[in-house]
Amino acid sequence: MHNGFLAELARLGPDALPRTFSLAAARSYCARLTRTHYENFSVASLLLPRRLLPHFHAVYGYCRWADDLADEAGGGAKALALLGWWRNELLRCYLRGHDGKPCHPVMTALRATIRRFGIPPRPFLDLLVAFERDQSVKEYQTYEQLLGYCRNSANPVGHLVLYLCECYDDERAALADHICTGLQLANFWQDVARDLDIGRVYLPKEDRERFGVADADLHARRSTSGFVELMRFEVERARELFHRGAPLFDKLPTDLRPDVELFQRGGLAILGKIERDGYNVLTRRPALAKWEKAALLGGALWRRMRSLV
Repeated sequence: MHNGFLAELARLGPDALPRTFSLAAARSYCARLTRTHYENFSVASLLLPRRLLPHFHAVYGYCRWADDLADEAGGGAKALALLGWWRNELLRCYLRGHDGKPCHPVMTALRATIRRFGIPPRPFLDLLVAFERDQSVKEYQTYEQLLGYCRNSANPVGHLVLYLCECYDDERAALADHICTGLQLANFWQDVARDLDIGRVYLPKEDRERFGVADADLHARRSTSGFVELMRFEVERARELFHRGAPLFDKLPTDLRPDVELFQRGGLAILGKIERDGYNVLTRRPALAKWEKAALLGGALWRRMRSLV
């Protein structure tokens, strides 16, 4: 994927010749990007109302490009410069006239989505803050600092979904924040080993010290009794966030409720998998089996059918 993205960056990045894309071509690009990068695309395409698919593709395209600019283009100062370019491209979507005409297919599609649903720039900009922070912050001292990161890296996605569902308000946003932060934490606890490989530690230092997890043991991938207790604590904390956010589902449009609930159930399933694997996330990555994903999808489809009756 690294080489593939660098080729895309050369073709569509800041050094490429300016191009214009029709809305149809831009949406086709975002749909293709989603299909080739998002492993749960088949689930989303089955559950989402057809009218919303191109808009979800556009939002996903924005997030995908930002993520790749941060992680696949060399990191450090180069990544910060590219993320700055991406921010400027986003802000052009909010301008009128010729200045607001994007040259990137993702932004062409996204501008139409922004205008259709009245989405403000903040959630898009907050995501970029998280990607920029990843270039310099590799470890978090406290849980509160980690939650601050999640407020930029995860919670804006929930806000964007609420805008696309045309039901954004402060109450729903606060509930969505619990679910999105829970999902982010579940992914962190699933990917402890992967993050160590790239020099990142999301387990807060204050928690590691509380459970007696030495840095040497962590980096040597030794699953001590203290590490197991630490992971048990973090898994329960993430699970509680999912439960706190659950009242959101009764406040969503009926036809979209099963779709959003699927993400919460998926996060809870990952936490359950970590638990059943004895919290051994240092030597292997707990992942849901195909039948487990199929069961989640089947449950979501059943809830969707019932909502239509």
